[in-house]
Amino acid sequence: MTNSHAENAQDGQDRPDVPGAADARGAVPGAERGGGAAASGGSPEGVGGDADARDEATRRLAKAVSAAEQALIEFEIAVETFRVEVENFSRLHHQRLGPMYARLDELDAQIAEAVAARTGDPEDIRKAREARASVLPMPEVEELFHGWLGSEGLFPEAQAMLTDQPVQPPPKVRPSEEARRIYRDLVRRAHPDLARDDAERARRDGFIARVNAAYGRGDVALLMELVREWEAGPAPVERRPSESEELYARLEWLAERKELLASVAADLETSAIGAMIKMAPDDPDGLLDEIAEKLLADVREREAYLAQLVG
Repeated sequence: MTNSHAENAQDGQDRPDVPGAADARGAVPGAERGGGAAASGGSPEGVGGDADARDEATRRLAKAVSAAEQALIEFEIAVETFRVEVENFSRLHHQRLGPMYARLDELDAQIAEAVAARTGDPEDIRKAREARASVLPMPEVEELFHGWLGSEGLFPEAQAMLTDQPVQPPPKVRPSEEARRIYRDLVRRAHPDLARDDAERARRDGFIARVNAAYGRGDVALLMELVREWEAGPAPVERRPSESEELYARLEWLAERKELLASVAADLETSAIGAMIKMAPDDPDGLLDEIAEKLLADVREREAYLAQLVG
């Protein structure tokens, strides 16, 4: 389940598997001790030993930063794949099951009205009026946009309807394994957090936005085109050795980014749709089928009861 992947990725950042990995505050065990020993004259090389100790501390810090970067990318991949599942599940739930819920509401109103007509009881009449009023309630503002807006703006099918294009909703909650494999590989290679200057970050940001959109639709062909585009594009700039101060700042930024992603993951997992997906982590599409079967059974039961009341 994506939740466990996210937790594993998050744990990996906290414990980068390299010698001298940074602790939770970004400090590297032994870095201060190494520099201090050299400064106190403990090295026979004197100044040269002091420089060597600083170089070793910087190398160890660079390894910790690299491990933290990779762990953060894995965590972000896990969060993004779960976000796609939540949005696709919400969309398909509304499209496939919305008419069944509407039918159940209508049957409940008709049953209440039939009971009230038979008994004439004021309480039954009141219940019938309430049931009828609840069939088509005045929508709240957020409900007016339900099924149209997501975290990335207009859903593709909403955009299609506004531009008179064919509507192509996602076929499944979870994109295929092939789409997931290509998506993960692309994000690991082209992630904006691997950029070292503003121009490269902007290029990667735009590219990853297109990758996310293609993955959300489960479009393997487009993902393969993006693979070829990335491979044909400018090669990533080789990383230059960073100074210790820059590395510490980088670790601090990575820690802040991880906290933000953890908050996003928690919101997704505690949402109504996220909780439903967690009920069937291995087959969320099958869960939709189960819910549909249950709703159909409820519809048949209510229709039979209504037929008895008015028959």
